[in-house]
Amino acid sequence: MQVEIRSKDFPITPGIRSYTERRLGFALDRFAGRIQRAQVYVGDVNGPKGGRDKLCRIVVSVASAPAVVEEVRPDLYRAIDRAASRAARKIAREVGRANRPAPPRFFIYQGVA
Repeated sequence: MQVEIRSKDFPITPGIRSYTERRLGFALDRFAGRIQRAQVYVGDVNGPKGGRDKLCRIVVSVASAPAVVEEVRPDLYRAIDRAASRAARKIAREVGRANRPAPPRFFIYQGVA
């Protein structure tokens, strides 16, 4: 699985990069065969004004459709944790739908005429 991490509000430190890759690895490892790539965007919601809100948006490219999850928390690491967990649940739901057998298109009525 290819992971791409971007930020426009602050530099990505090696600590943030390794934490994000490790956390995504834990959350999405079981779907590695279905995922083409994962893009992680981190930033500060308030921008240069400062503030305590940090954003983590994860876009996971799966065969059916991209899964997009966004989380805002006061702590960047908590935002990454929560977004990775939500992305894993969303992909599990999509994979479950894809593996579910299709409902029958018609029924044969065998009642008494």
